[in-house]
Amino acid sequence: MRLNYERRRVFLLAGVLICGAATSLAQTEATPGSSTPGQAIPGTNGVSPFAGSVPAKLVPGIMPLSLRDAIDRGLKQNLGLLLSHADVGSARGQRWEQLSALLPHVTAAPYVAESKLNVDELGFAGLANLLHISPSVGPFSYFDARANTTQSLFDWKSINAARAASQSLKSAGYTFKDARDLVVLAVGYTYLQAIADEARIETAAAQVKTAQTVYDQATDQVNAGTSPDIDGLRAKVELQTRQQQLIQARNNFAIQKLTVARVIGLAPGQEFDFTDKSPYQPFEGITVDEALKCAYASRSDYQAAMSEVHAAEFSRKAAVAGYFPSLSLDADYGLGGAHPSTATPVADVRGTLSIPIFQGGSVHGDVLQADAKLEQSRERLENLRAQIDSDVRAALLNLQTSADLVNVARSNIDLAEQTLVQSRDRFSAGVTDTVEVVQSQELVASAHEQYISSLYNYNYAKISLVRALGIAEEGVKEYFRGK
Repeated sequence: MRLNYERRRVFLLAGVLICGAATSLAQTEATPGSSTPGQAIPGTNGVSPFAGSVPAKLVPGIMPLSLRDAIDRGLKQNLGLLLSHADVGSARGQRWEQLSALLPHVTAAPYVAESKLNVDELGFAGLANLLHISPSVGPFSYFDARANTTQSLFDWKSINAARAASQSLKSAGYTFKDARDLVVLAVGYTYLQAIADEARIETAAAQVKTAQTVYDQATDQVNAGTSPDIDGLRAKVELQTRQQQLIQARNNFAIQKLTVARVIGLAPGQEFDFTDKSPYQPFEGITVDEALKCAYASRSDYQAAMSEVHAAEFSRKAAVAGYFPSLSLDADYGLGGAHPSTATPVADVRGTLSIPIFQGGSVHGDVLQADAKLEQSRERLENLRAQIDSDVRAALLNLQTSADLVNVARSNIDLAEQTLVQSRDRFSAGVTDTVEVVQSQELVASAHEQYISSLYNYNYAKISLVRALGIAEEGVKEYFRGK
């Protein structure tokens, strides 16, 4: 009998441990909105320069970091924004290259030469013998010092190429503004996820404390003989499960802090604390039509796409202009003579009309390529217009849904905690066992996780909306006032 009892106890213990592990795994897999350290930043095309930065100098001590501070640092140190700024400089250089074809080119190449010639080498073989003179002529010198100016008077191809470069520069400027919005999105995403992970640590610690209390209570009752061993084992499994979740939550938070530091450009090893939490601040409603009107007027990427269309149109005109004649002027003025001391003023003016007659089909090829690029730019613009419509509508839907979920999750916390209190009272009175208490603890944990996730999703939905509207920098200051 004693042996059978021990066997049943071992099997019962194994069953409880397996069930507890399965419950923990199910909670981990089913937890909505929980963070995954190192995951890609939404809206930045996966792994991108916006996930990196150029580190700043180390600040002694622990740095307090608010959401606005993080965004300000990101707008100075984020790698994606720095690279976009360099692209603007490159586009400005390309514009100057195209403008150079329309601006005068002035050069000066003064020279002095001394020569001695052989008349036989020049094709006058025998002339020296016939005239009874030396075959060598010289030495004699040359001197010329003048400035040369070349100016295009009319070149339709160069004119349209310069216009296309100006539109490309404008597009690069809009792209830089859009990069600032993407930085706000990236910083907001990582910062909000970090403070959500910090809230999960507090929740997990509270759950460990509750599980410890229940375990101590169950142990006392088991030792007193008023509860079976299974109650103590079940409470022990629940306690260790909550301890595991606390360990994992702390690790996730530490990794997420590293992610925030990389996005905003903090120095390696910089210590900092988040000063903003994640409160619920109601959002004033905006209609879809108003949001779309604002987005089409404010989205920098949309403005950049339109500038690219204009640039492609001018590029096509430049390609067609390869069939047209061009007019240029060359002029020079300076001093010339046999020696600098005897030089006199010299000048030359020449106008040239270049008429293309046959160029082997190169112009036709340029036109075909320009047509293809123009069609692609127009298709990208239409696609982006539809994408903006989708972004705005999705952001508004997510905002409304997440707001409703916050209210429901807040109510669920109150109900779950009331259920846990009643379950613990029933267990203390001997009316029920720890199964009901453990289930109530899981309900409380799930309710807190749902609230943290819904609150994070709500605040991120606000950032996504202001990004969709193209007013990320202004919107964050308006809708996130800190604390």
